[in-house]
Amino acid sequence: MNQMPALLSIITFTPLIGVILLLFMNKNNHSVLRGLAMVVTLITFLASLPLVTGFQTNAEFQFVEMVPWIAAGPFQMNYHVGIDGISLWLVILTTFIMPIAVLSTWTAVEEKVKEYMVCLLLLEVGMLGAFISLDLFLFYIFWEVMLIPMYFIIGIWGGKRKIYAAVKFFIYTMVGSLLMLVALIFLYFKAGAGDFNLLHFYQVALDPATQTWLFLAFALAFAIKVPMFPLHTWLPDAHTEAPTAGSVILAAILLKMGTYGFVRFAMPLFPDATEQFTPLIATLAVIGIIYAALVAMVQEDVKKLVAYSSVAHLGFVMLGVFALNQQGVAGGMLQMLNHGVSTGALFLIVGFIYERRHTRLITDFGGLSKQMPIFATVFMIVTLSSIGLPGTNGFVGEFLILLGAFESKLRWYTVIATSGVILSAVYMLWMFQRVMFGELNNPKNQTLKDLNAREIAIMVPLIILIFVMGVYPTPFIDKMNPAIDRMIQLSKTKQAARLQQQVPAVLPQAAPLAAPPVLEMK
Repeated sequence: MNQMPALLSIITFTPLIGVILLLFMNKNNHSVLRGLAMVVTLITFLASLPLVTGFQTNAEFQFVEMVPWIAAGPFQMNYHVGIDGISLWLVILTTFIMPIAVLSTWTAVEEKVKEYMVCLLLLEVGMLGAFISLDLFLFYIFWEVMLIPMYFIIGIWGGKRKIYAAVKFFIYTMVGSLLMLVALIFLYFKAGAGDFNLLHFYQVALDPATQTWLFLAFALAFAIKVPMFPLHTWLPDAHTEAPTAGSVILAAILLKMGTYGFVRFAMPLFPDATEQFTPLIATLAVIGIIYAALVAMVQEDVKKLVAYSSVAHLGFVMLGVFALNQQGVAGGMLQMLNHGVSTGALFLIVGFIYERRHTRLITDFGGLSKQMPIFATVFMIVTLSSIGLPGTNGFVGEFLILLGAFESKLRWYTVIATSGVILSAVYMLWMFQRVMFGELNNPKNQTLKDLNAREIAIMVPLIILIFVMGVYPTPFIDKMNPAIDRMIQLSKTKQAARLQQQVPAVLPQAAPLAAPPVLEMK
């Protein structure tokens, strides 16, 4: 049996217990504050492991909890949570990344440590809640909860332009969220289901015009979060100004909310509109891949280069998801996990070098492989993972995406997007060459120390996962496939049901067939 009582709630709200404990701690005892946050995130990760061992490989939602929550007039909201193969690994990725993010703050954050740890734990609550919500109103609450702590993380502990980056992040995300809220309320009344249960909405067949407007509202919110071209401009600023832990969480988890939203909500709820807008989404995805790669090539700031690489990688994810077949969607989902591991690791590496040199300009480095051999080895592995070298995690996801998209209606989009694989190798390897090789001309680089034990401990789990997912991705894909197949079949079934509903309305209006003439023989 995998129905462990309240396991999802325990995992989601354990960080909230940590927040309460932190409020009673002495704000000047930084080591205790960091230690408590670390312990809480580790407990949350360990508590999430039974989700994997107890998960049955099928298409059903599991570990389901449903409790009446709010009944106000015509509105009925329930605390309804559960996971399937699509959300399982995203929950595990979240609980896996959070202890690593907390450990990265040990020497990086020295001011307002208590408040920083509170924001990190609140952020984890919001992210986990969004991935497990099966009630649309509950999902929206957790979606908004994520916004607040990330705004403070960027705005308080960020770089020189932190206020600008935080406000830009907040405005972009809030605009999309408000449109999604309006669409949620309209969908509630249109469906007449009596509550915000996502499974009830899955069974509602809407007319194409209604689907179009609702899809646009949902898609805008999710496209901003991905982010897709041309709604991506907030991301490089947010990444560049955010502290290391904020950048890691933003890249590894928060950006996945957009792609997850498309797969979980927009696509199965509005299948006709999904098919209608697939060419547009694919076009924007391909533009994002090529544009972000070209912009990344000319970046002088290492962190901003990695930020633009995120835009390109998530363009591949969107291309795979909108292939609307099993290989493409599975590749997109796997690439979401791969991107979380590889790009999160890249931001950690940038953070390590920034703590030592207090600069991120590529021209300020050179020859670091001689001074920091362990750092160079780790950096090389993560770089090769990011560009999708066979044997690393990045290769499998990109291959499935290109395979699925090529087999769908997006064949020519795939041909163009393939150039993005080459471009990613160009800008990542060129950046690595300039930073790690050459002569140690700058005196400040000649005194740099290699990675310490804490930093090695941070990177080892990520490197292990890079090779495990690259060499043996089957366990990850197998648990996803039934839920992906169900999502695709649900979309097709809703389209067929809507067409059948239209047939009786059209036939009575047709002119009756004339009887054939009768011939008389004389």
